[in-house]
Amino acid sequence: MTETSRTTAIRAVVAAEWAKIWSLRSTVLVLPLTLVLSAVLAYLVGASTANGFTRMPSEMQSRFDPLFITFYGLTLSQLPLVVFGVLVVGGEYTSGTITASLTAVPRRGLFYTGKVLAVLLTALGVSALSVVAAFVAAQAGLGPYRTSFGAAGVPQAVVGAWLYLALICVFAMGVATMLRGSAGPLAILMPLLFLGSQGLGNVPGLKAVTQYLPDQAAAVIMHLTGPPGDPRFGRDLGPWTGMGVLVLWVVLSLGGGYLVLRRRDVR
Repeated sequence: MTETSRTTAIRAVVAAEWAKIWSLRSTVLVLPLTLVLSAVLAYLVGASTANGFTRMPSEMQSRFDPLFITFYGLTLSQLPLVVFGVLVVGGEYTSGTITASLTAVPRRGLFYTGKVLAVLLTALGVSALSVVAAFVAAQAGLGPYRTSFGAAGVPQAVVGAWLYLALICVFAMGVATMLRGSAGPLAILMPLLFLGSQGLGNVPGLKAVTQYLPDQAAAVIMHLTGPPGDPRFGRDLGPWTGMGVLVLWVVLSLGGGYLVLRRRDVR
């Protein structure tokens, strides 16, 4: 196959997967929920912080970071994107349409590449809107304690939050492909991202390991962790090193998904 025909084939599969994504009722429900939750939670956390700022201990006031307030709500608003990443794949296994999909596109690598690109492009778009909405809403809630986009560290944190949401969605997709369904991946990912790592990530005895979990590694660039010297909330990873760890998780997830798709699924 020539390079031109390969590119044409990938575009055709991406277009087909894009059409399938937007024909799903779950897509219409969960993707807007990411945007709404990001904005609403950011505003509520920002407003609550602003109202109680003067009552904070002086030590907390001196360490106040508006970016922590801005992106804290993403720990919850990421969950609809995770559900989306799982259902895009898991729904095909649950309904049995994976057989028809592989019959239409028998080349597993081409099929998987097209699906991954369709999900990634969708997630990047939704993530961009959600992060902008979260930033604007949080600054409105923070009032006199707000920051601006041009302030030191803000552009990096915004880009990091954008990449994090998109990558965690694709990571979830890879897990769903490995487990060939929806229930199993959701049963693992929801506690991991919402309960397990958020709580365990700050336990001193476990932090040495849990800081390398996908969400914890990327939390550094979003200012959701303490300074490096903080014995409880600090992380040993730098901002982009943490993003690199997340990328590695995504690569492993997608690679595992491809191996399962190639070896276990039949046309």
